Amino acid sequence: MSDYHINIFYSDEDGGYIADIPDLEACSAFGESPEQALKELEIAKKAWLETARQAGKPIPPPRYRPVIYQAAR
Repeated sequence: MSDYHINIFYSDEDGGYIADIPDLEACSAFGESPEQALKELEIAKKAWLETARQAGKPIPPPRYRPVIYQAAR
């Protein structure tokens, strides 16, 4: 199984890096570096998945792929 796609980008408004997983609604994290944002996102992802399981909510499969990925195939 593939893992979820992760976006990491710099936010001028927040003054740091944002990492998010498009397939998991509202799963994102902040960091002062891309590496820190990714590390924080891994923690958020684990919490998101555990919470969904405990609540009996469906966990979406990895589906999101950026356009550049689709064009390369």
